[in-house]
Amino acid sequence: MRLVKVGSKQFQKLCDRNSGCNKRVSESVRKIVDNVRNYGDDAVIKYTRKFDHVKLSVKDLKVTECETSGAYQDISPEFVSTLKVVLNNINKFYSKQIKKSWKIKDEDGVMLGEKITPLDTVGVYVPSGTVPLVSSVYMTVIPAKMAGVKKIVLVTPPNSYKSVDPHILVVANLLKVDEVYKIGGAQAIAALAFGTKTIPRVDKIVGPGNAYVTEAKRQVFGYCGIDMLAGPTEVAIIANQMSNISFIRADLEAQSEHFMGLSILITNSKKMARTFRDADIKGYIVLVRNMDEAADVANRLAVEHLEIITSDPKKIGAKIINAGAIFLGPYTPVAVGDYVAGPSHVLPTGGSARFFSGLSLSDFYKSSHMISYTRRALEKVREPLEKVAGIERLSKHIDSVKIRFD
Repeated sequence: MRLVKVGSKQFQKLCDRNSGCNKRVSESVRKIVDNVRNYGDDAVIKYTRKFDHVKLSVKDLKVTECETSGAYQDISPEFVSTLKVVLNNINKFYSKQIKKSWKIKDEDGVMLGEKITPLDTVGVYVPSGTVPLVSSVYMTVIPAKMAGVKKIVLVTPPNSYKSVDPHILVVANLLKVDEVYKIGGAQAIAALAFGTKTIPRVDKIVGPGNAYVTEAKRQVFGYCGIDMLAGPTEVAIIANQMSNISFIRADLEAQSEHFMGLSILITNSKKMARTFRDADIKGYIVLVRNMDEAADVANRLAVEHLEIITSDPKKIGAKIINAGAIFLGPYTPVAVGDYVAGPSHVLPTGGSARFFSGLSLSDFYKSSHMISYTRRALEKVREPLEKVAGIERLSKHIDSVKIRFD
């Protein structure tokens, strides 16, 4: 691991990282998005053959009931029973985030409120490159379901057998996903954003993906909503001389299993820094003076996953304001958040934890402000209304109020 000093150019480079893409990726994705928008299913099939090396027809795109039923034959019976524990944890966590409409009324008859409405249709992207990300199915679908989304459409790349991993299909079926399509990459994002004859247009797209998927989400934003722009996964670990080195090593090595994953060790222990500097692990070590500076460094880095493995993790955790998810204590590795804890593992990366949050029920709601005034209430606010409108030189706005009292 490479030692980085606080305030150095390399440290600033780490803080300034983002989930952006290079010009080549951007231009490539723009062509794909434009072609799918203009040519629909034909373009989707063309790019599926080109990038996934799978030749599909239009009728092959949608997963059939027969394929879903067959998926149960290709998994172990224990898989479903194991899932129940995980799904229960996720439901328990998100039950605390359910939002309801509200309103208030004063003595003049003014009614103000907020109408909370679930999104109609959501598209869920589930990567399935080198391995199928089964956990991404339940980490995205359950929050959408609990928010009350009416229709959920899942897309995931096909394998060489023109099918989808059976575990993905089983989880999608158990969670009552409405439709599943065998498409991936930027072409899948474009298809969800604009719709084709076969694939429905959605209101919002959620889920992780590679650089092409992320760039496609960026380019279609505005035609539909997106959850966030997530890049390569990352972890930072705050540790001191009391921390278990074996735990830290294991968690850093786990991160290295991810393609382009970023690992950062933040410590005030020179001995620990020397130990990991010689370790065969890709990543960075930031040596700090004390735990206050460690918290400050973590906030400046604003990483996706932040582990605090110290004797008093809650004390340091209270000082953290920028992190996708905070893992407190030696027995809370990132892996528990990835699979079973409850909160979604769809989290902001690339420093975007400064302004993005992990996937929540709020991502699947839309809010409408409600306003109702009586004649008496309107009369009470005429003076300030007319003064402000007058400053902005919007006389017709003033007239629209005056006419109600003529």
